[in-house]
Amino acid sequence: MSEFDDNPRRYEDLSRIRLEDPDAVARAAAVRRPHPGLKLGEQNFIVAADHPARGALAVGDNPTAMADRRDLLDRMQEALANPAVDGVLASPDIMDDLLLLGALDGKLLFGSMNRGGLAGYVNEMDDRFTGHTAAALEALGANGGKMLTRICLGDPATVATLESTAKVIDSLAERRLVAMVEPFISVWDNGRIRNDLSTDAVIKSIAIASGLGSTSAYTWMKLPVVQDMERVMAATTMPTVLLGGDPTGTPEEIYSSWGAALRLPGVQGLTVGRTLLYPKEGSVKEAVATAAALLNTRTGQEIAS
Repeated sequence: MSEFDDNPRRYEDLSRIRLEDPDAVARAAAVRRPHPGLKLGEQNFIVAADHPARGALAVGDNPTAMADRRDLLDRMQEALANPAVDGVLASPDIMDDLLLLGALDGKLLFGSMNRGGLAGYVNEMDDRFTGHTAAALEALGANGGKMLTRICLGDPATVATLESTAKVIDSLAERRLVAMVEPFISVWDNGRIRNDLSTDAVIKSIAIASGLGSTSAYTWMKLPVVQDMERVMAATTMPTVLLGGDPTGTPEEIYSSWGAALRLPGVQGLTVGRTLLYPKEGSVKEAVATAAALLNTRTGQEIAS
């Protein structure tokens, strides 16, 4: 039995607004109370929900876990209701739904920018920017945009992705918006893209991604938790958030690895989606609370003392 309301009409009002009053999205963004601001020592907790826009609906062994939009919105609202959750990373459609629902007051907003590298697509590495633009994010009052930056040395489409990413980093920086870059070294493996999660590969991806764009002043890294995170974090001076992905192992093992990585210098928080929205054990509320307890919320002044 679902932990959420199973009334099929519970989000019917969103369809009505989209039909009769599409300008309501812009109005909701304009009156939204912004996040109070980022501070050193106060790690941020961002919930991600941009996978469906790339056709990636699977969680674990369920290939269509994220297919039900009503269920996903239920889970997102449950997560965002925890005051320790600072914000959201979402594709435009989900961001608009959450704005109309009034679920983003006081939250950080990060838009998902390149969703054109569809999961399983024959040309998946040609990862076009088909989502939020820097101009659209500025108009929403967002804090920045995220770009998936997969680097496949065996695929010629990689260079176009890198060039596009560099241009978007510059476009965000011109508006003083964060460019949250999520780099991977990727390989084709039996007709599918696989991300290399070895420590050396993650470090190499950081080196390449860090040099994209004409300035890195507004660039953050979004990195997986892998073996030897001390070496990984030594590879960058940029603020870094940890991604959750779709990890294997028990919840205890996953949370333990996150907790250890969160204690490293430069780690600014978590940006996690499927692991918490569709937990292996317990409810969304419990999973989010467990992850929130791992975060360091001390102020920079307390750290200095």
